Amino acid sequence: MGFEELRAGLIGYGTGGEFFHAPLVAATPGMRLAAVVTRDPARAARVRAAHPGTRVVEAAERLWEQCDVVIVASPNRTHVPLATQALAAGLPVVVDKPIAGTARDAEELVRLAAERGLMLTVFQNRRWDGDFRTLLALVRSGELGEVRRLESRFERWRPVPKGGWREAGGPAEYGGLLYDLGSHLVDQALRLLGPAVEVYAESDVRREGVAGDDDTFIAITHAAGARSHLWVSAVAPHLGPRLRVLGSRAAYVKEGLDVQEERLRAGARPDEPGFGDEPPERWGVVRAGGDSRRVPTLPGAYLDFYRGVVASLREGAPPPVDPAGAVAALTVLEAARESAAGRTVVRLG
Repeated sequence: MGFEELRAGLIGYGTGGEFFHAPLVAATPGMRLAAVVTRDPARAARVRAAHPGTRVVEAAERLWEQCDVVIVASPNRTHVPLATQALAAGLPVVVDKPIAGTARDAEELVRLAAERGLMLTVFQNRRWDGDFRTLLALVRSGELGEVRRLESRFERWRPVPKGGWREAGGPAEYGGLLYDLGSHLVDQALRLLGPAVEVYAESDVRREGVAGDDDTFIAITHAAGARSHLWVSAVAPHLGPRLRVLGSRAAYVKEGLDVQEERLRAGARPDEPGFGDEPPERWGVVRAGGDSRRVPTLPGAYLDFYRGVVASLREGAPPPVDPAGAVAALTVLEAARESAAGRTVVRLG
């Protein structure tokens, strides 16, 4: 591509578009936010206030002739049709997680992108959480030994629903926490411990007026023998540790969420010095018996995702997230939904 900057077209300006994609694109060298698709007047006004010079359009088709890469951050059920249209128009695509509602649909997108020689990648930004980066470093160093169990949580206390399609939409919307935060936890588990062979899940709707699951547990048995226990909940009055990872030599325990989301929501720029740094009082601990030590959390690095997009489109580097990994994660999410419905263990081929 011969443009001085890659012109990014963003479809959707909800939470993901406004607080994640737009500021990250705006801060990435070699990219600029050229256009945003939204029909909501209030959101359009916020686009113009936060990103002067960015065009606001009402239809995705308006992007095809004025952008070099399309970012799909609209409701989950629209991911496949919009990504398909963009690829058919000859444009590389970033899709927010989950890439699709089913592994089969995701495979079709991957096939289409390969046929057209176009980049397709998935915004699994939680791979760049500081705590997960720290965990990977500890595992690769051998300090934990062989990892035998991963316990991982995204829990919140929201007894009153916020509304919106994620909570009010039924299964056809691919809403609920399983396909939202569960997408991140499953992706991290597969990245850390490898392919899944068995899945068991419990999934409930605890609050009135909510159609999507808001309290879900997933247990994964990995091919190498390790196990993952994953929790996503909006109804946890007491939050469990974000990570508790048990190895043959030591354990890593981490409380609290990565700092980047709260800072993005507060309006901090992701290219500011120290943006992803976590204060020492929030660092995790490595423990073995009575011995323990604080472990500095590596800086969170969401900006590396879009730097990877630029490298892929400019230099031919691999995409920052291989969409094949998203297909594997969707296979687990589908199995979890089947398991919860049938109250059984689902074995994967």
